Amino acid sequence: MGHDHGHDHTHGANKKALLISFIIITGYMIIEAAGGFITNSLALLSDAGHMLSDSISLGVGLLAFTLGEKVANYSKTYGYKRFEILAAVFNGVTLLLISIYIFYEAFQRFTEPPEVASTGMLIIASIGLLVNILVAWILMRGGDTEENLNLRAAFLHVLGDLLGSVGAVTAALLIMFFGWGWADPLASVIVAILVLISGWRVTKDAVHVLMEGTPKNVNLDDIINIMENVSGILSIHDLHVWSITSGKNALSCHAVVDGGLSIQDSQNLLRKIEHELEHKGIGHVTIQMENKEHPHDDSLLCQIDHESSHHQHDH
Repeated sequence: MGHDHGHDHTHGANKKALLISFIIITGYMIIEAAGGFITNSLALLSDAGHMLSDSISLGVGLLAFTLGEKVANYSKTYGYKRFEILAAVFNGVTLLLISIYIFYEAFQRFTEPPEVASTGMLIIASIGLLVNILVAWILMRGGDTEENLNLRAAFLHVLGDLLGSVGAVTAALLIMFFGWGWADPLASVIVAILVLISGWRVTKDAVHVLMEGTPKNVNLDDIINIMENVSGILSIHDLHVWSITSGKNALSCHAVVDGGLSIQDSQNLLRKIEHELEHKGIGHVTIQMENKEHPHDDSLLCQIDHESSHHQHDH
């Protein structure tokens, strides 16, 4: 129970950090976009575009946390926790599209750099930088940016944004002191590269969860050793480890046990394994016990592919 309580606590903290960040970022994004149009700065506009993606990211993240709280029902037996991962995919793809658009715009501007009102650009970019530092701090302090994919996506957005603001400030100074008009599109290209990288990472991680991939923080060899070292278990097979959502990992397998075990012994065996696996970050464990006299197919990983290839040979 203590474990669940801890999870609820971080969940609440994550949600609060997201809400505060969402309000601040959305408010400043509108100011920055207006400033970009007025000063004619692509670096500001691309930073505002990145902030828009932040704002969407934080908003969708909030929605995901709220939906994720909905209780499991007969049609969604895991509840709505996966929505968080879908939100992360949406986020990642949005970032990729934004970066492509910024590249295109910057290319146009390199060929003929327009006039930029550099003083206005400097003021707006500097405030943007402070806003991003504040939001990054709120997310770092208030939320779990390590384990939670949704919050990490939002945090990466904000970090990219922070660097984008640094770029815009630098570009404004270069235009003011040296009249280098190309510094503006160059700063926007740097932002676009950052956006592209964070978008790709978030998308890749989220797709890995949707494909039921083994969670990054789980070492399968470790898990197998732990289970096979429990006395009474002869071997395990049909092993699956996957994530339901960020920080919620599940495992299912078949365990071949000594035929002489009583029901009570089997129960104790299960408790022991569950306890061991909880320390390894797996909270949801399903184990099917089997006698060594009537074993299942004993391959360690799943037999689905094996069975389908048998079917094809039969036909």
